[in-house]
Amino acid sequence: MKRSLGSLEVSAIGLGCMGMSGTYGERPDKGATNALIRGAVERGVTFFDTAEVYGPFTNEELVGEALEPVRDQVVIATKFGWDIQDGQRTGRVNSRPDHIKGAVEGSLKRLRTDTIDLLFQHRVDPDVPMEDVAGAVKELIEQGKVREFGMSEAGVANIRRAHAVQPVAALQSEYSLWWREPEDEIMPTLEELGIGFVAFTPLGAGFLTGTINAGTQFDETDYRNTVPRFTAEARAANEALVDLVRDMAERKGVTAAQIALAWVLAQKPWIVPIPGTTKLHRVEENLAAADVELSPDELHEIERQHSAITLEGARYTEAAQRTIDR
Repeated sequence: MKRSLGSLEVSAIGLGCMGMSGTYGERPDKGATNALIRGAVERGVTFFDTAEVYGPFTNEELVGEALEPVRDQVVIATKFGWDIQDGQRTGRVNSRPDHIKGAVEGSLKRLRTDTIDLLFQHRVDPDVPMEDVAGAVKELIEQGKVREFGMSEAGVANIRRAHAVQPVAALQSEYSLWWREPEDEIMPTLEELGIGFVAFTPLGAGFLTGTINAGTQFDETDYRNTVPRFTAEARAANEALVDLVRDMAERKGVTAAQIALAWVLAQKPWIVPIPGTTKLHRVEENLAAADVELSPDELHEIERQHSAITLEGARYTEAAQRTIDR
């Protein structure tokens, strides 16, 4: 099953590669990561998402090395927009045109490619006019260094401003049964403008798979330790959502993760979820979700039960939330 993001045709379910750089705890070795990415390609994944800031830089390097032999078979997305000094993320955004062009040169080398298929602005920079950002990407597209322009966690006003200068192929944001805020304003705008939607964290960072509960202990380096919705109290309060997904999965004879992904896919034909994993059997499980069909009655039942659940906990820390453009 394929879906489109601008001119790019991609597998209906992609692979988010951020976690391969240790975001969720222990970092897998390069050999295992290489085998995972190659195995994903063999099983039909054609869309891979990375960013210069993951690592920083190391994630693009491992993705580039793994995909180099099959480069003509895949679509690679990466991102610019964070200030990186001496190999470390400073926490400041930076979308100055000269910075964008320098970031792209670095990404091209690390990804071992001549062209970035989909280039996202990772976060909106309030100090740089969106017209200047889109204009810089437009120049890169005209030079053949980028194929399509994307935005991440951008609000409606900036999406429209960017799109007027350089058509936006895709917006990337979190979207799942656990986080549905994009439905309010973002998704209607994307539909109006013909922009695709790349949904990250479609499994709620693992929560919707049913493998995490209030007693789960995360690795000390796991970013979820800092996230309000992953406190033990929030996990306990949100267990009703997992029960909803698990119950539907049991009725259909599939896994909770497959129900969560099938629900995302069922919302719009131009949504491409990018669940991340470091395990090949999870890649296989996730891909099989594209074959899970939720009937109108089943979708209505999910909606009915979901509306009765009050979810607890913010999805980001206060500092991270300040970087979101809404």
